[in-house]
Amino acid sequence: MASDSNPLIQKDFVPVRGWAILIFLLALPVLLVPAVWLVRGQGTLVIIAAFFGVGLLAVLAAVAPMGWAALPALGFRTVGWRPVVLGVLVTEVLSVAVSHLGIEPEGMKEVGKIAREPGFVGSLLAMAVLAPLAEELVFRGLLYGWLASRWGTVLAWIVSSLAFAAAHVEPAHAVLVLPLGLWFGWLRRRTDSLWPSLVAHMVNNGLAIAAAAYLDV
Repeated sequence: MASDSNPLIQKDFVPVRGWAILIFLLALPVLLVPAVWLVRGQGTLVIIAAFFGVGLLAVLAAVAPMGWAALPALGFRTVGWRPVVLGVLVTEVLSVAVSHLGIEPEGMKEVGKIAREPGFVGSLLAMAVLAPLAEELVFRGLLYGWLASRWGTVLAWIVSSLAFAAAHVEPAHAVLVLPLGLWFGWLRRRTDSLWPSLVAHMVNNGLAIAAAAYLDV
């Protein structure tokens, strides 16, 4: 169990420094503007892939000065298979539960349209691999790591989860993903590893894309 006072965790704790957050915030717009210009008119899927690709590059730029120490700082620590399986199962239960709330954000409708277009593999790679990887690295990796090093894991869990929901911009979409954000954040805090939330996020998105593509839901 992750804890602010757990010596087994603290002995190999690698903090994310404030300068890494600053580099990320500077790199994101610098990379995003030319990327959007280059892919303009290429279709929604290409724009989505470019957006999350830029997010991933901005994270890499932010932690590059740390060298290999960036991996544990972002949460790439070994973890058993049980938290990974639990993460996936609870994520799917939450996804089914929120899907019955009757809320249909425009963003999710757009993702469904993209999934039903030709090029399913491209949709899967962009929205079930690249998007979760970028989001987990930004919110449960970089942001969580910085907050946890300064104010503890409880605040890091709550703030990173709220930021994850808010990043979806559309209020209805934010409401739907907030339970998942809290669950992913809890996994990050409980295991001190990014792997359970990352795998659960990828599996959840992959199933959602497959369902939209082949089940017309």
